[in-house]
Amino acid sequence: MTKQIQVGAVAVGGGAPVSIQSMCSTKTDNVSATVEQILALEAAGCEIVRVAVPDMAAAKAVGQIKSRIHIPLVADIHFDYKLALECVSQGIDKIRINPGNIGGEDHVKAVADACRAARIPIRIGVNGGSLERELLKKHGGATAEALAESALGHAALLERVDFTDICISVKCSSVPVTIGAYRALREKCNYPLHLGVTEAGTPAMGMVKSAMGIGGLLCMGIGDTLRVTLTADPVEEVYAAKKILLAAGLRQEGPNIISCPTCGRTNIDLIPIAQEVERRLAGCTKAITVAVMGCAVNGPGEAAAADVGIAGGKGEGLLFRKGQILRKVPQEKLVDALIEEIETL
Repeated sequence: MTKQIQVGAVAVGGGAPVSIQSMCSTKTDNVSATVEQILALEAAGCEIVRVAVPDMAAAKAVGQIKSRIHIPLVADIHFDYKLALECVSQGIDKIRINPGNIGGEDHVKAVADACRAARIPIRIGVNGGSLERELLKKHGGATAEALAESALGHAALLERVDFTDICISVKCSSVPVTIGAYRALREKCNYPLHLGVTEAGTPAMGMVKSAMGIGGLLCMGIGDTLRVTLTADPVEEVYAAKKILLAAGLRQEGPNIISCPTCGRTNIDLIPIAQEVERRLAGCTKAITVAVMGCAVNGPGEAAAADVGIAGGKGEGLLFRKGQILRKVPQEKLVDALIEEIETL
């Protein structure tokens, strides 16, 4: 089990539930726009949110932002250790830095001392595109081993100043490299790990990469918190993260919709029916499995484990619960009948 850290009110590691993170795309010193985006992320299910802090104006906005939101706030900082100190004084809940790029050991110690006094953890964030030159030369590129070695080297800088309230991420745009780096870290340290596949792309491909990389690691028992990175509204990142956690069996909130791919046996227009079910259950919070199946072959039989489901037929369909047929329903009433049955659960 990994070491546990506390990010505001959210525990990370040590057996705590895997938490969902995202990052604002707004300019942080635009307080109203940043708060508006964070509130939308909260409504979508985000549990920890990060903002970029490229300058002192952004750092000084942290306190105003924190006073108007309800989830922990993380500052993303590069190069200037004074920005980290200002964010600590503004009440930030966590700092994301690379200790190796904020100056000498005196700068690292200053940030570590401030975070220790305020009980604020530090995330060491290593990316494939920003590895040290000597590691790139040693390993022949941005390999899994290079990423893990870089992260452990940064952790050692904090450990030398007696700071161990640490979380680590080793993100890369390559899924195999990312998985390898996190596996190597898990073997060599017990710090909680922040999962992600960086620069994953637009939702179409980014969701696939994230599901493979993040989901694969979660299924191996690796990972304590995560961010899905997408070139999209950050709210989409949160929805994607929830789907990954649901698929990995780590979240039970909301319905798990299963549906068949259709085939020549299908006698109803299943695709729009499945889409309508998904749309009408978007706000449902019941931890149930809902089946939308195309025919009697893979209806109540193959979907017998579903809490409730429908299976298509010629001009009509079946409504069933736990594999037991409840009744036949005209095709145009199938979705209504399914939703009504879900409301009784």
